[in-house]
Amino acid sequence: MIVRLHPTGPWRIGPDSGDRDRVDRIYHSDSLASAVAGAMARLGHLEEWLDATARAAELRSTGPAVRFGSCFPFYGDTSSLQTMLVIPPRSVWPPPASSKVRWTGARFVPMRVVEDLVNGRIVSDEGWAVDGASECLTPHGASGPFRVAVRSSAAVDRLGAGIAPHSTACIEFAPNAGLWTIASFADEEAQEQWSGRLQGALRLLGDSGFGGERSRGWGRAEVSFSEDPLPLTHAHAEGGESAWWMLSLYHPGSTDSVNWQRGNYSLITRGGRIESDAGWGHAKESTRMIAEGSVIVAAAQPRGSAVNVAPGNFPHPVYRSGFALAIPIPANITRQTPAGTLPAPAARQIT
Repeated sequence: MIVRLHPTGPWRIGPDSGDRDRVDRIYHSDSLASAVAGAMARLGHLEEWLDATARAAELRSTGPAVRFGSCFPFYGDTSSLQTMLVIPPRSVWPPPASSKVRWTGARFVPMRVVEDLVNGRIVSDEGWAVDGASECLTPHGASGPFRVAVRSSAAVDRLGAGIAPHSTACIEFAPNAGLWTIASFADEEAQEQWSGRLQGALRLLGDSGFGGERSRGWGRAEVSFSEDPLPLTHAHAEGGESAWWMLSLYHPGSTDSVNWQRGNYSLITRGGRIESDAGWGHAKESTRMIAEGSVIVAAAQPRGSAVNVAPGNFPHPVYRSGFALAIPIPANITRQTPAGTLPAPAARQIT
């Protein structure tokens, strides 16, 4: 199920550093899963939801009932691969250097460009430009789907003790732009059981807000759904290793058979704060995860896992979703990775 979020105001996606004057440009899959769990709690479905996802991941042969991709930008026609942007596979990006387009400046590229690259077609540098503000590859002359802005405000003490001015960074979307993501169901039974409730939870989040500064009305969106197939699906090699392009954050599961000596991947450290009646604002345990756009090599589709990141002596588990939403791509497409660009484990070349 393709989910499209049409923002009705600014969004704040907190960066890993936590700085108020900075903002992330991608709403990661673990944040989305956490937000959905909170909405399920408000709708009275939390325990059943956790039983079908975080708690059942190692027991079900098909993995969790639902897994999410991260939220990427879109602009214009929401049904076109030309206007749906994504973090491209590290094994094919960037294309060869061009005198017209600085490919390395683009963090998000249209899905249509990725389709050309993974099918071995040459991407023309005619008609493309990199929008520096959003780090998006867009048609020449077109503006990016969003801009980063800093808004100022002030906290006023009601007893008259003082005023504390402060500023906060946010993302402001163009009128025809927003974010899109994928909700993938394990099977038809899981889709029948959870599709309606998941849509209700996402609509609730659209009304109450995603991300930070929700008390100011930030993070709200109109939500739409379409049951389109996964984009750019390719058959993976049965009985052998295949390359898998990550559209989500990924934390390896105990049953995953990943060849870490191959592939092309990067790591990200995720933190965050707990939102629970049992303890509000406690820091979650940090987790290292495989980032979106990474390409890993495995004999079967990677499943991932949900990690308990609750601090010591917390009354209940707090799960960080690391379930993989991955698309198989040809493993014989290679790109030279500069040495020393990643901490151990280093980026690996697909061969």
